[in-house]
Amino acid sequence: MSKRIDFVNGLKDMNANDLKARIQEDEQRLKKLEFSHAISPLENPMSIRSLRKDIARLKTALAHKTAASQELQATSK
Repeated sequence: MSKRIDFVNGLKDMNANDLKARIQEDEQRLKKLEFSHAISPLENPMSIRSLRKDIARLKTALAHKTAASQELQATSK
């Protein structure tokens, strides 16, 4: 559980560009994991699920950051 909390707290320090780069890296890792799992079963297939959830968390954090920046721009006008 603390591993997930550390992950979420780490997202707060990242900017939008870092989040986008991390999403791309993790999506590429997910594709490789799924491909290798199709060829031969992984030792821990739950890693695919946890990686998918991490990608969803990253996308959510990115959406929150972009919404906050758009809201900030709208209030400054």
